[in-house]
Amino acid sequence: MFASFTLLQASLSTEGAVDSDVREALEAMIKTLRTLDTGLIYETKPASAFAAQIQGYIQTVFDELRARMAGEAGMKALRDAEFIGVLVFLARVAVQNDNGRPRGRAFLDFLRSQFPSAPSNQAEEPGLLAP
Repeated sequence: MFASFTLLQASLSTEGAVDSDVREALEAMIKTLRTLDTGLIYETKPASAFAAQIQGYIQTVFDELRARMAGEAGMKALRDAEFIGVLVFLARVAVQNDNGRPRGRAFLDFLRSQFPSAPSNQAEEPGLLAP
């Protein structure tokens, strides 16, 4: 739930981000963490600026969570393998909720429906006018 909410916050804070940007950010994070798991330090950067911003936001929150868990007595450390599993799950949910449109936001709308109290940037987007 925490990773899903963080992904939603990252997407909503990135003005103009769409589902393809979110999927690209998730794929880059998965590749980076899998590479780290093998012992190599190589960060995969997405081609899209929106995806890179989403990835940076998620990475920052993940690093803060890891530091907080390491500082708490009795807390179990969050392993990269566990985080990779969560990201792979979210990537699969993103593909499942893809509507096939290049600028589609079906996955983001799905996440928003899971967290109704999440801040929305709907006021910034133009809507339909009723006659």
